[in-house]
Amino acid sequence: MFSVLLDRERSRVDLANGTGLPHVEIVGRGGHVAFARSKSGPLTVGIEASEIASLGERYWIVGRIRLDAREALKARLAARLDGVDVSDALLCLHAYSAWGERFVDFLAGDFSFALWDDGEDRLVCVRDQLGVRSLFHASAGETWFVSDSLDWIASRPGIGDALDEYWIADFLATGFCIDFERTVYRDIHRLEPAHTLAISLSGVTTRRYWRLEIAEPLYCRESRSYGERFRELLSRAVVDRLPPGKVGISMSGGLDSTSLAAVAVDATGDPSSVVAQCNHFESLMADDEWHFSSLAARKLGIDLKLLAIDSTIYDPLWRTRSITRPEPTLTILNAHFDHEVACGMGARASVWFHGEGPDNALTLERDAYFSWLARRREWKRLAGALFQYARVKGVDGWMKTLRRHTRLQTPGFPSSGVPAWVDRGLAERTGLAERRRIAGGSKEPRHPWHPMAMASFTSAIWQSLLWDLGLEETGADFEWRHPYLDLRVLQFMLSVPPVPWGWEKHLLREAMRGRLPTEILERKKTPLVGMPLTLAISAQGLPDLARTGRLAAYVDVSALAAADPGKIVNVHALDHWLGTHGGR
Repeated sequence: MFSVLLDRERSRVDLANGTGLPHVEIVGRGGHVAFARSKSGPLTVGIEASEIASLGERYWIVGRIRLDAREALKARLAARLDGVDVSDALLCLHAYSAWGERFVDFLAGDFSFALWDDGEDRLVCVRDQLGVRSLFHASAGETWFVSDSLDWIASRPGIGDALDEYWIADFLATGFCIDFERTVYRDIHRLEPAHTLAISLSGVTTRRYWRLEIAEPLYCRESRSYGERFRELLSRAVVDRLPPGKVGISMSGGLDSTSLAAVAVDATGDPSSVVAQCNHFESLMADDEWHFSSLAARKLGIDLKLLAIDSTIYDPLWRTRSITRPEPTLTILNAHFDHEVACGMGARASVWFHGEGPDNALTLERDAYFSWLARRREWKRLAGALFQYARVKGVDGWMKTLRRHTRLQTPGFPSSGVPAWVDRGLAERTGLAERRRIAGGSKEPRHPWHPMAMASFTSAIWQSLLWDLGLEETGADFEWRHPYLDLRVLQFMLSVPPVPWGWEKHLLREAMRGRLPTEILERKKTPLVGMPLTLAISAQGLPDLARTGRLAAYVDVSALAAADPGKIVNVHALDHWLGTHGGR
């Protein structure tokens, strides 16, 4: 972790006192800014370490930084670098020295950091475009605290312990907060993805420096060009994320993760440098992921570990464990087992690739795309898209459509609005019914031809997922990296015409033809039937609520008796967190 302490009144600060962060550096001529980073023992090779770096006597930086396309950035800064290879942190400092606050326009990757400009007496805090790395900030009077650790800021003297009712209401109803900038603490804020926070004597400003924008679809003259370009971009993303040693693939038997494995083998040229792990179920529910992942591993020549996780999906002793989390989270219910699994992964590789991305980016938005073409009177493209859709869907696809539209339809369950066990006063104060209605959506304008896909990447669900994955890294000596969230790859997937390339992820099937087993390439998407955590809880039950005094402010406990245990896990997670953080 890393942290920054800044006094805007230029009083000298002492960050070393009681922080638990041994590597501390006072920066700036007045001693009113201090950087700190933790380093508990040697780090596994390949993991992003928190780093403090400086350039001359004017610029300092602290943070976790892994840049994409660093060679292109080095070429832009060649005159300043004078042929010397530098760290990603120093690249950021050189970029800031060259372009000022516009430097963020030239950065891509996974990062959160704070940069001090002593000449301007200004602290610039930056978070990456998609929010892979977290950054928090708070102030007590004119003293500012910045860190990638929420717990560290919450423990600082002068920071209030009041909780944010909007965050808690959202968590109880949906499992995550729909506002990017909120935390469970009212006075501590997240820096939103793709934003900068500038703190100086003249004031405090927040600025958005990037938006996910796709204007026109990408039309290639030849169909094969789509697969070739996709492989090229994904290969660049994988190479930028490879550690010095072995790389791990969290691999199911689906297209997304097996494609990452295939590209990683091509990129390294050595199958022995790629390992994989397939977490699957044996008894809790039907699951044949082990079969398909084994097919891919044999074809690629990589080492695959099959791990049955039926007994690890839920820990019946979770309330008695010493594990805590910075915010309430459902992951606390199996955090003990998750940590054991993560430590096993860390022993095999320092970096693991996660396959999230294509399911969202390659959403088949047929109607929106066809309507957009019709509104623009692009009749030739529309006719071509209709023909392509009919061809890729095939007879089996059309028979499924026919059966779907001819069978008796069961009315969908209407939205229940606010759960009965949420305190009425809390729901009214926070406007929870309306917030729940828009949960999972985007606050950005609706995209004209790819609305669902574009909205999914500007939804707070992504922040919640990435935050939980970051928690898995704690103490496990490995880190997650996300090749599909590389901006080059993501923007390409979102740019290809949804028809035909979004049908059953046709883009990946074409790009991986000959590289993955035919059985995987022809496999239909098979989502899990049922929710594993819910099934495990139904079988083993939930422990009694601790019913801390503060829980009654948010939950009508008397209404819980009639609730399905699988529906109230958020209440139990909040109750546990209030108990473990009750001393604040």
